[in-house]
Amino acid sequence: MKAYPISDFIYGIHADIETADLFEGIWPIPQGVSLNSYVVRGGKTALIDLFRDWSDASGQVEKALVSVGLDFGSVDYLILNHLEPDHTGWLREFREKNPRAEILATSKGVNLIKSFYHIDRGLRAVKDGDTLDLGGGKVLTFFETPNIHWPETMVAWEPLSGTVFSCDAFGSFGALGDRLFDDEFTPEELAFFEKETLRYYANIVSSFSVFVERGIQKLAGLPVKVVAPSHGMVWRKNPKTIIDRYLRYAAYAKGPAEKEIAVIWGSMYGNTKQGLDAVIRGIESQGIPYSIHRIPDENVSWVLADAYKSAGLVLAMPTYEYAMFPPMAYVLDIFRRKHIYGKTVLRIGSWGWVGGAKKEYEAAIEGLKWTSRDPLEWAGAPNGEDLAALEEAGGNLAKAVKAG
Repeated sequence: MKAYPISDFIYGIHADIETADLFEGIWPIPQGVSLNSYVVRGGKTALIDLFRDWSDASGQVEKALVSVGLDFGSVDYLILNHLEPDHTGWLREFREKNPRAEILATSKGVNLIKSFYHIDRGLRAVKDGDTLDLGGGKVLTFFETPNIHWPETMVAWEPLSGTVFSCDAFGSFGALGDRLFDDEFTPEELAFFEKETLRYYANIVSSFSVFVERGIQKLAGLPVKVVAPSHGMVWRKNPKTIIDRYLRYAAYAKGPAEKEIAVIWGSMYGNTKQGLDAVIRGIESQGIPYSIHRIPDENVSWVLADAYKSAGLVLAMPTYEYAMFPPMAYVLDIFRRKHIYGKTVLRIGSWGWVGGAKKEYEAAIEGLKWTSRDPLEWAGAPNGEDLAALEEAGGNLAKAVKAG
């Protein structure tokens, strides 16, 4: 690993995490994720954001520091924009290697340093507009951006280079390899990262979309030339791309979302699947894009990403022991937690000896502000009349989504 120059006094450093572990203990990262830190050098040296020692992140970062003549003991200031352990898990080890560095965070961040790591010396709480003068004209300014996505979060701003160090804001899943900047990736790779940015946003940030909008508004007056998050690529050629992308994702939380339909289905013995096939024929007749996700075969991480961006949903599930198909109940619980609001939704499903999913389903979606189409349920295998009604319902759902 090496350090990548952002300017003649700022370096980006990343550790690629490639593991079967789940991010936050929930979300798969089959293509990895990067943990990014940044060095800002004036008369003194600041290290912005740390890492969890995961996939030898400490060794990767140490090699990158050495490539620019530094080590952990050379750091005068450690800036912690966000205290989640993927950015701070190595803090005690850092303190052992460097007992003199001053650690800066918001006041809530300082409290988390004390509770997570039992460090109570060499801490400085900063607030909106506070600055850190590194000497030689290099000054960092701090802005509190609470709830992106923990209450203690902030960003750091360096005006000479126009760099905003945004931690989880503007982040993405996906390991970076031997590149760091947006202009170093092919169009195909950028398309991959766009999908992983949406998945990251839906999985990690979507519950806090109103705070994303507020944070971007707070920074709107800054002449941003570089966006340097702590996951994913650094945006130096087209920083507005990632800012606009996050604004679009934040808007999905209240509408309008994309004129697409996310089809989420589970079937025990194929009867619900037969009905779903008819619904899809109806959707296809209207030429509207759709994604399809079978549960529990597919992890909810990808289900959530497509559901979050889509204006319409199809939820297809059988009744299971007088209630919802359990994998769908889990999906709907995640939707509630992640604020999947304002969708136009068609629910369908088969039942065996008796129905019963309706009551649990309606309780699960209460508060999601969905526009529910008339549900369609049937006993056993769907007959010709059922299939015709299902195909019509799919077409009508697609028309409603297109009309928006």
